[in-house]
Amino acid sequence: MTKAEIVADIAQKTGIEKVAIQAAVEEFMTVVKDSLAEGENVYLRGFGSFIVKKRAEKTGRNISKNQTILIPAHNIPAFKPAKTFMNDVKNSKK
Repeated sequence: MTKAEIVADIAQKTGIEKVAIQAAVEEFMTVVKDSLAEGENVYLRGFGSFIVKKRAEKTGRNISKNQTILIPAHNIPAFKPAKTFMNDVKNSKK
């Protein structure tokens, strides 16, 4: 499902104009992204959590040059679904 399909589905179900829904969805994504960039996790009860995971420094290989390189420690965004979310997906018929 694409962002446009999400907007259309919400607009159809709520009767709110697509432009307003589009703005709300865009702002939601901006708030989540900005919060994670600042190191803050976002918790949505019953849905899941957008969290920042820390990756440790590690050694990698550049196989084209046959060199060992050091990959520095860094943060990555991740999503952890809530238990109810997981159960709904596991028990879906499709």
